[in-house]
Amino acid sequence: MHPEIWVSFLVVLLLSQVQHGASVQELKTSQGNIGKISSAAEMMLCSAAVDILFLMDGSHSIGKGSFERSKHYAIKLCQALDIGPDKVRVGLVQFSSGPRLEFSLDSYSTKQELKKQINKISYRGGSTQTGLALKYILRKGFPGGRNSTGVPHVVILLSDGRSQGNVVPAAAQLKETGVILFAIGLRYPKWEELHSLASKPTESHVFFAEHFDDAVNGLCTTLSTFSVCNATPAGCLVESFPCERKTLETLKELQGNFMCWKSSKGYSPYSSLCPYYRYKKVYKRHPSVCHRTICPDPCDSQPCLNGGTCVSEGPEGYHCVCPPGYGGDPHCAPALLLDCSVDLLFLLEGSAALTLEGLLRLKSFLKRFLQTVIGSDSPTKVGLAVFGGETRVEAQVGKFRGSLRDLLKAVDSLQPPGGQTLTGKALRHVTHHGFVSQPVFADVSDDLPRVVVLLTGTPAADEVIEASKYARDRETFLIGVGPDGLKGQLNNITGNPQRTLTYSSPDRLVGKIPELRAKVCSVDTQGCLGQAVDLVFALDASAGVGRENFATLQNFVRSLTVQFDVNRDVAQVALVAYGRRPTTVFGLDTHESGSAVLRAVGEADYMGGVASTGSALLHIYADVLTVASGARPGVNKAVVVVTDGSNGDDAVVPAQKLRDDDVSVFVVGIGDVQRERLMQIAGSEDRMVSVPSYEDLKYFEDVLVQMLCTEVKKPVNLCRPNPCMHDGICILSQGSFQCQCRGFEGPHCERRSSKPPSRGDHPKPSGLRTKSRQRTSHVELLRHYKLQRRRHAA
Repeated sequence: MHPEIWVSFLVVLLLSQVQHGASVQELKTSQGNIGKISSAAEMMLCSAAVDILFLMDGSHSIGKGSFERSKHYAIKLCQALDIGPDKVRVGLVQFSSGPRLEFSLDSYSTKQELKKQINKISYRGGSTQTGLALKYILRKGFPGGRNSTGVPHVVILLSDGRSQGNVVPAAAQLKETGVILFAIGLRYPKWEELHSLASKPTESHVFFAEHFDDAVNGLCTTLSTFSVCNATPAGCLVESFPCERKTLETLKELQGNFMCWKSSKGYSPYSSLCPYYRYKKVYKRHPSVCHRTICPDPCDSQPCLNGGTCVSEGPEGYHCVCPPGYGGDPHCAPALLLDCSVDLLFLLEGSAALTLEGLLRLKSFLKRFLQTVIGSDSPTKVGLAVFGGETRVEAQVGKFRGSLRDLLKAVDSLQPPGGQTLTGKALRHVTHHGFVSQPVFADVSDDLPRVVVLLTGTPAADEVIEASKYARDRETFLIGVGPDGLKGQLNNITGNPQRTLTYSSPDRLVGKIPELRAKVCSVDTQGCLGQAVDLVFALDASAGVGRENFATLQNFVRSLTVQFDVNRDVAQVALVAYGRRPTTVFGLDTHESGSAVLRAVGEADYMGGVASTGSALLHIYADVLTVASGARPGVNKAVVVVTDGSNGDDAVVPAQKLRDDDVSVFVVGIGDVQRERLMQIAGSEDRMVSVPSYEDLKYFEDVLVQMLCTEVKKPVNLCRPNPCMHDGICILSQGSFQCQCRGFEGPHCERRSSKPPSRGDHPKPSGLRTKSRQRTSHVELLRHYKLQRRRHAA
């Protein structure tokens, strides 16, 4: 594997967790450690008599951008210092072609004054004369500092380590005087020089300024470890783990020779062979050991119940982000109070086809539901209607002003209209007349979602698909409740199984109250923010979709993306477009923000031709959802296929391979799709959405997001997909994983081993390998895929 890809993966995965890379042994808690390092850095305070002199590189090799970031790092560190005349004193020298004292150590005695003055420092430019700056300190000492032998002297060098001349002798002389020298790398540092300048041990005195919280934490950790000051908060401990740093270097490669002319004064020109070189930028890795102070996190004890997400608020505080249907207390205990803001209309069947016992059962369920979920301070407005051969609105939503007792009396006094079960006619009627501000005629409608809960027990005697589409077109959410025998019809009405609630026997209806409450409030839940997921969209760009409809699919992806928190730590999004062959529009680690993803979706090209959903899923399995392409171990993964359903027979095997790696596969089928074929791709009805037309896609966005949110909150298997490369075996151990390599080495078996292989290191024949402990190779999967295609063709 190319070093540049490997280093880029580490940077994307862990961001600011470590100096410039991270401990792969800490992957299981990478996101938690980022928060812990940041919170510990905020709590750490170096309070002792210390003289600290910043030596800030302002040369051309740094550039103005990195110079400003180095100023920001200096300000962040000052926030972690107890600034005062008798405590920590801070001075600053800027250097480029020569050193210049910006302010002495006795100039400012408060953090606010230091911050203001550091912000005023302007970038100078020039050559990088680090040696002259170190000699300046040797000659001048610490201007404004204390000469007492009991006061430690600390120099913090902020530079990219690309100095002119030999700087090691001057640094050695400075350290011999007792000065503690830290080297903080900027931009793409030359780590060898920074290591040679810093005090020993170098891993405790060299950091990376771009990751502010981590570098502040590491520097304060070192000062505490060597008893310069006590900055470690109570209850916090210093942890050590292997990490890596990177640098960008220019590599000179000989490309060959070409004919050229040479001559000198007084001689005739002659032909000769001249070498031709190519220069390219490459990343190089430098393994190291990181030491950081980690404080106990209240979320470590997993206080949130029922799938709630714990969000830390410091060393002691936290809050739980609870799933729909929970949140009765701060720990996400079951809560049935209907505290979401919706306009809710219950449409109760009262046809002649429904027995008196069936009508009483529906009325009893409705009363129990209202008694359970409606409180005195509930923001939900409730209405009531009954239908059969005709439809009557007994209590209009927004107009009914009575108490819960009056509403229950209205349910008791409901008189069934009899007649046929005209469900479609009822849906149209309540869409017009069930709410105070009818969306069909009113110029201005309220902002609350409109929800119609259909309570029925017999099949509809009229057409329901167009009627339900009519209601959804007018921004009315439909939820269907009925026996198992009506599941198919209720799915046609609601538009998705996620909004259908069925029961196997009448006595089980009352037990559906919590589920119905969750479905009602789910329409008031926007997006899946705060949930970590690696999400891949696969868009059908074939001739079966068409160029105009493909633009509709792009808008559909944009609308879904904004409901996720896109960044390196939470949600990553990738897009694959496919016709006969797939192409990656952008990978998981390409974009770091939702706005960037929205712009990039438009870069997908319409392809035409015949669609091959199987090749798209195979491409996602082998080239997109991999560690090398930005997929993160320990994060749930999902693939959403959006297609018209044509030519999907070849997708069954690749879809199952994705599910075998714990990747959830969702299918959005549009138009007159082959339902059974797409069901095999999705693997379950709960992961399939049938959309009547491309214009109706917008009505199923929130349903699909709800399905995704439910799926990605499930427990994660760190070994799926396999984070070990080159047929390495992933082994789970105490909540983490290790890679057992054969002929390769590194945390992910990413590089070929420099040691000669022993007999036990040789890989076993493929027939002897344990299938459950290795991921099927790309070649083998391709063979299965081609075999499936041949069988289908036959």
